[in-house]
Amino acid sequence: MLVGMTTNADSTRPGADRAPRRRPPAGAAVLREDVTEAIRTAVFEELAAVGYARMSIEGIARRAGVGKTAVYRRWRSKLHLVLDLVSAVAVQGLPAPDTGSLEGDLRLLYEVTSRALRHPVAGQVIPDLQAEAARNPEIAEAMQKALREGQQGVASGIVAAAAARGEIRAGVDEELALDLMSGPLYWRAVVVRGPRPPKDYLTGLARATAAALRAL
Repeated sequence: MLVGMTTNADSTRPGADRAPRRRPPAGAAVLREDVTEAIRTAVFEELAAVGYARMSIEGIARRAGVGKTAVYRRWRSKLHLVLDLVSAVAVQGLPAPDTGSLEGDLRLLYEVTSRALRHPVAGQVIPDLQAEAARNPEIAEAMQKALREGQQGVASGIVAAAAARGEIRAGVDEELALDLMSGPLYWRAVVVRGPRPPKDYLTGLARATAAALRAL
């Protein structure tokens, strides 16, 4: 007898008179990507508007135009939601510059990074999450991943390309290189929160950083 075929004898088996089990509707477990994206956008906007401490699932759902259940189907709590989104930033990273020179790569990296850090949402969200990180080890770990590892691959690529061109020596300490490359902009935009740097500042910063990397 082939599997799945039935005969009249099957009706005599125990439990045969029970109603067949219902199957979930087709696509019931599929989460709509447009709804997920709307929630992600709402999280960043809500963080910028009220901060992490006052942020709520209700507020996120209202801003996204969905019900609370749509949020809870994707994340268990606002902590898990924020940790997931912050960690995603690290995975996305930045586009790797490829200008043909160390100074040119750094100049392009600084331009893209400066623009991102000056975004109104980022300018409010990052300091708020840093304050929360001082009280919450999980957020601290996610922030470290997003702010450091998010640029690790790009920095490694710039250093490797410069070494291949003979602009810097091979075997440069990548941790130190990353600190030299990323520190100044984060200090200015996130810590000090000074005015928007002019283009000649970014050019000078790229030149100074390139000189520092050559000296390592």
